[in-house]
Amino acid sequence: MKSEPVVGKRKMRNSAWTIDESKCLTFDEVKRLRDFCESGRITGLQSGKFTPIRNWFMIELGLNAGLRVQEIASLKHSNLLLDGDRSSLLVVGKRNKKRSIWINSEFKKTCEAYLEYKKSFGYQTHDDAYLLNNLKGEAISKRALQKFFKSIAKRAGLPTHYHIHNLRHTYSTFFLKASQNNYRFLQDQLGHSSITTTQVYAAVVESEGRKALEKLYR
Repeated sequence: MKSEPVVGKRKMRNSAWTIDESKCLTFDEVKRLRDFCESGRITGLQSGKFTPIRNWFMIELGLNAGLRVQEIASLKHSNLLLDGDRSSLLVVGKRNKKRSIWINSEFKKTCEAYLEYKKSFGYQTHDDAYLLNNLKGEAISKRALQKFFKSIAKRAGLPTHYHIHNLRHTYSTFFLKASQNNYRFLQDQLGHSSITTTQVYAAVVESEGRKALEKLYR
């Protein structure tokens, strides 16, 4: 019997992926990033500059919805439903699969504030307008969002290995800790076709458990 080609084995190894702590922001890093963007938001309002306000919302969106980068870029105002405790985002994910993502009350207030900011700067907020736009009011590409994040992260003093997709990983691990490991709900939020994919975050959550052991009876 012929042995399996080396190339085939290599492809199999590359198809597997894992999530470890290096791909998720820590609590302190999240705070540092949010504080930096909040300062930018205030400065933007005072100086009449929209970019830092848009960037503030971009970061909050990533941390509070766990979207893929392309999903962020594709969001329009019609995808945002602000209805009290039932507020959500209608997202078109991979293979044009639609899903509804629940958002909490605090992020709902963030969305409402951002919409008011957009209006005050003269940008369109009708259903077909993009939620995140450039200074011309046009859509922002996936690549541009990635560059924006890298610039923000650098100025906020975060490690250089972080990318905007790490906000999705961060959202996932923080949600699991807050929900006591509700993988099924997280699967729906992230748009994973299989819960096995969602369970890759178990390694990060379990590492927190190992750290807790060191604090036992102290």
